[in-house]
Amino acid sequence: MASAYILVVDDEPDIRTLLQEILQDEGYEVATAESGEEARRLRRVRRPDLVLLDIWMPGIDGISLLKEWKEEEEDGSTPIIMMSGHGTVETAVEATRLGAYDFIEKPLSLAKLLVTVQRALEAYNLYRENVGLKRQAQPVTEPVGKSEAMRRLINQVRRIAQHDTAVLINGEPGSGKSLFARYLHDSSPRRRGPFVDVGVASLLGDNPAVELFGGEEEGHVQYGLLEQASGGTLFLDDIGDMDIATQARLLGALETGRYQRIGGSEPVETDVRIVAATRYDLEQRIAEGRFRNDLYYQLNVVPLTVVSLRQHAEDIPELLNFYVDYFVSQDNLPYRDFSVSAQNRLRHYAWPGNVRELKNLVQRLLIVGHSSQVDADEVDAALGSAKHAASPAVGVAFDLPLRQAREQFERTYFEHLLREYGGNVNQTAQHAGVERTHLYRKLRTLGIDPKQVE
Repeated sequence: MASAYILVVDDEPDIRTLLQEILQDEGYEVATAESGEEARRLRRVRRPDLVLLDIWMPGIDGISLLKEWKEEEEDGSTPIIMMSGHGTVETAVEATRLGAYDFIEKPLSLAKLLVTVQRALEAYNLYRENVGLKRQAQPVTEPVGKSEAMRRLINQVRRIAQHDTAVLINGEPGSGKSLFARYLHDSSPRRRGPFVDVGVASLLGDNPAVELFGGEEEGHVQYGLLEQASGGTLFLDDIGDMDIATQARLLGALETGRYQRIGGSEPVETDVRIVAATRYDLEQRIAEGRFRNDLYYQLNVVPLTVVSLRQHAEDIPELLNFYVDYFVSQDNLPYRDFSVSAQNRLRHYAWPGNVRELKNLVQRLLIVGHSSQVDADEVDAALGSAKHAASPAVGVAFDLPLRQAREQFERTYFEHLLREYGGNVNQTAQHAGVERTHLYRKLRTLGIDPKQVE
């Protein structure tokens, strides 16, 4: 992973040169700009990890740039350290109010500057790690299982993680592809960088390319997912759902290591590892003209197949213990253990929903159970209800106004279809007979996240 990239903006050439040399000696990558206009251009070319910004400059002043850049960033996370030789308390307060990380007076104390830079980058990295962790339902740990199939898979992931190549993960719905993608990232040299997890189905809005590659309009920059994942890993879940036009752009970025934002004119260099996952047979989709052959070979540098739960059923007792402990600690559910006969029933169940189905079953049994132990009869009843859950009887609340009753029905209807198709928006749209872009907007209106429907 590359070192932190710092942009120094100051109209005094001696200060620019001094800061560049000092920071490069500390191992940072540094670019310099002598004006606000030049700083805008460099920032469009590549998103910096930190900016050292002088306040008083000819043309565009530093405060104006600070305000502009903080408004452009959705999260406002990039740290900006303001510098000034004519600082006042009012200026420092204004800079802080607008989102500056800190304010340093000239003449610069290099010791203080280096400490401030280090702390700002540590805060930035911590922020990005926290954003990544919020996407996870649980802390990232080594995947659970001591079976031969799981140990072989875990060791394969550890080896692959050390080589900075694209990875294509295959596996059935619910088998844990996203968990292994995250474990691969955390086992790699990029572990301190961001892990950005995106379901490709969520890119099927009005302009998916802008979400992925970013955009420029009237001088304003929108950073896409590729830049948000800079220095880390971009996980593209269900890559088979990506439209052909976006596939072509992604292929160009992988082949050249650079791309242009939508509406932009200058190339942006990429420093990101692509990990993609699919539940489809991509070779079949290639034959159907729905996936690019050349993109498939770019992504499939190192293939990884996550085994289904029925292929490592001997791990079920350990998985049961793991999820019981998880729900007891995270959701404050009552502790229950599974009898030997109950575990035996579960070891011989087909698990069409894989580990995701087992996790949901454990949660349900902890919620509805009354005794301290789950027995075989309770497991049989739970598995029987799971089989019938695919065809739910949708109740109609006649006491509700028409609009609310319709929303209730639509929410139940689409959640049922998404469960049936494993969260696949494309297949759900085909079954429902609606355009997938329309369905995506409908799901957002109903507050349904396809990846969270279980």
